Amino acid sequence: MNIAALRERIDSALQHEVAHPPLVADLATRIDNLHRSIRLPAEDAPGALLRFVHAYIEKVPAQVEAAAAVASAAGIDAQIKPVLRQAATFFLSPPPFMQEYQGLAAMLGEAYLAHRLVEEVNDRYIAHFGQPLIPLDTTVANLVAHQLIGEPLANQLDAAVHQASDTLQDERIFATESADHYRAQLAEAAQDHAWPCLSRQLGIELQLAH
Repeated sequence: MNIAALRERIDSALQHEVAHPPLVADLATRIDNLHRSIRLPAEDAPGALLRFVHAYIEKVPAQVEAAAAVASAAGIDAQIKPVLRQAATFFLSPPPFMQEYQGLAAMLGEAYLAHRLVEEVNDRYIAHFGQPLIPLDTTVANLVAHQLIGEPLANQLDAAVHQASDTLQDERIFATESADHYRAQLAEAAQDHAWPCLSRQLGIELQLAH
């Protein structure tokens, strides 16, 4: 898994975007179409969305790297790393249907693919080990990104994620001797992980109706 190449690709692309007129105006046009549960800062909402998009993209390599490290510790890297490798590949070689998108819009879609795939791995890991795989909760951030991307593209991206994560349905991944040993270590350590929420860090909240 070439994390260095992934970071270089993202850094180069973001620098290119910064050198050109920002997409604040474009993001401003999308605010009224966001789901009413998404709460933006009262001041400079377009700027907050732009910062969110940049941070969301920048976090991809760290999330993939962290997930790979924990998978190795659990002894399930042989089964998990191919899925995580696909998350990186989404950035380095996007699906054909992404070719018509350029700039930050394309990168947001690629980042969404990667984050959603890591989220799928994380959900399976939580179900079997009782704690998160990754050090940053991107659940709400992924929902916000889905809204910014819009349909039907976001639905196409989700379909690509589900196809890439099909192998995670195999329960044998989490039933190996090394996985059982790791599970016992976690239980003995009794660690309580409360990973910070990416969107909340950036001032974007999800407020569900009561």
